[in-house]
This record gives sequence, C-alpha cells and structure tokens, in this order.
Amino acid sequence: MNEIETQAPPKGVASRTVRRAAKRVTMIDVAQAAGCSQSTVSVVLNGTPGIKISRETRARVADAVTTLGYRHQKSLPRRGTGIRQIAMIYDQIATSPEPIVSIDGAREEAWRTGHVLAAYQTSSDADMESRTIDVALRNRVDAVIYATVMTRQVDVPSALYNIGVPVVLLNCFSTDRHFPSVVPGEVQGGHMATRVLVEAGHRRIAHITGEMWMDAARDRLKGYREALATADIPYDADLVVEGNWLPSSGYENTRALMTLPNPPTAIFCANDRMAVGCYEALKELGLSIPDDISVVGYDDDEVARHLSPQLTTLVLPHHLMGRWAVEKALSLVEARREKYHVVKLECPLIERQSVGPQRATRPLAVLSRT
Repeated sequence: MNEIETQAPPKGVASRTVRRAAKRVTMIDVAQAAGCSQSTVSVVLNGTPGIKISRETRARVADAVTTLGYRHQKSLPRRGTGIRQIAMIYDQIATSPEPIVSIDGAREEAWRTGHVLAAYQTSSDADMESRTIDVALRNRVDAVIYATVMTRQVDVPSALYNIGVPVVLLNCFSTDRHFPSVVPGEVQGGHMATRVLVEAGHRRIAHITGEMWMDAARDRLKGYREALATADIPYDADLVVEGNWLPSSGYENTRALMTLPNPPTAIFCANDRMAVGCYEALKELGLSIPDDISVVGYDDDEVARHLSPQLTTLVLPHHLMGRWAVEKALSLVEARREKYHVVKLECPLIERQSVGPQRATRPLAVLSRT
C-alpha cells in the first residue's frame, strides 16, 4: 500500500480525542444509555410481538432515544416494487466482534437508501466462496462488499471482476487497486497511542506488540516508532516485546519489562486484552496506574471500561467503515476503470483514566515483594 488516502474524523471533532457523543448515534449507544442490551432496544423500537418488556425499561429506551437523537427506521423506504439488495461477503463473522460492527454500519447505510443488506460467511473456503458469490449475484444485488475479519492483502476472486455492479473491499486491499478499499488507519493509531504518552511527559515508553505476521501489529509498531522519532526520543529495542494479543502475554511481557535496569514509565499495549494482563502484573508489583506508570490499549473492547482505572484506548472505526463501503459502492459508476487509493479511516482516541504525567522521581518495580 504505497498510495494512501487518510480520512480524519468529521469536521468539528477534535483531532486527538473523539468522544462518543461526536459519533453517529447507534443502537449500541442507546442500549448503553438505557442500561440494557442492544437486543432489548431492538425489541422495543421494532415492537416485536410476543416479548414482554417492562414499562420502566421501555421508558428508559424512549428517553435514551430522545436524549441521543437516535433515528430509528422501523421499515425500509419504498422505492419501486422490487427488493434492492447489497451483498456483504465476509471470510469470517463469528470469530470476532468487529465484523458485526461493520455489518451494522453497512446495514444502516443500506437501509437509508432503501436496500436490504444480505451478509454471507465463506469461512475462507474457496469452493463455498465461489458458490456464495454466485448466489449473491443471482439475487440481482446492486453492489458487493467483499470483507475480511483481519486487515490484509487479498486476491479478489476472479468472479467479482466485470460483474456489472460495483465492488468495494472492506478491511482488505488488493495490489492491482482495481476496487475501492477501506481499512483502519493503524499507523496513525499507533502514532496517536504513543503521542498521548509523550504529551504526558513520558520518554521511556514500552510497546507490547501483537503477532508480527499481522498487518495490524506491524502498522501499530510503525506508528509507535514514528511518534518517538517525531518527539526526538531514541528508539530502544529493549522496550519493544512481541505479544500474542492474549492477556497472558500482556502479563508476562510487563513483568519482563519491569525487570529492565531502566524500566518504562509507560506501556502501550497493542490491544486491550494484553492491557488486562499488563494491569494485573503492575498491580502485583505494587505499582499504581497512572500514578506510577501509564498504560494505553487499543480496540476499545468492552473490558476497557471495566478496568480500574478505566483504560485509555483507541477504537477501531469498523462501524464507519461499513457505512463508507456501502456509500462508496452506491456512488460508483461501474464503467469506471480507474485505479483506487486505499482509504484509511482514523482510529479515534478514547481518553479515560490510565494515563498520567511522569513523576519527577520514578518508582522502582519491587519484584522482591512478589
């Protein structure tokens, strides 16, 4: 990906920190405000028969809808007599929450234009992928969104070339740049995660990476290094350790980092699950977050809001990516044969309580206590 188009948050949103209120309101936001599940909100708003929801819960949902300004479309706009469809073909859906978020974003944009969104999973089976594409095209779709659970380069199935309807790649890209594609801005995200620690006064900033065969891990590390260079902080290989995205690697690598002769004052974990292990290790060592050491995560998993203190992290823009993919597909003139840039959408920073200024006198990791 040599040619990149980076898109920032909407106009009027701070470049460094994006609050949830600044984003497009979703059913998930309504559920959080009402203190119930997204399924409950859906039942209330759609008037699903045969399900009893208490009057108090219905009132909370109604209040949240009004307060947040959520626009719910119970039925699709009528546009002609036929059913207009968009096919979203994923390699995996059930293994990660991100596909569900992007599908919901795509569904919102599809409904806005009077389309039904049909989502398919191929499980990376070449034969089933071919059959799935055939079924989707037989349904006379207006567009195809080809998506992957992991951000990566793909060989787009030959069946999607010259099919007569627009094709957009979501969370993946092809070397021929034949199709528009959208992915998270991971380099920018790694840069922002590191910069917030630099701006808090830290210079010994460690990074626990993900598995380095993955694009996301490599790009987040690249952003980390760029942020250090921008701040004139020398890169120290001892402060970078490879994890595997799991809490156990966050725990083990944090313990190892804190045994260094000159340990870090801040740690950037490449995902929130490793940050969970990082928290546990630091607390075992008698260190307070953020008074003694600051921590930043990535992904904005649900757990980030339940750690103590709550975790500063970055949110992947999968909901916006889903909306962008559908909007882009429906705006294309199929006859165009231009080369497309890979669009990278910014990963907003969610500031919470896990980052603080570096103390004038640094505490030592008292490993002998444990």
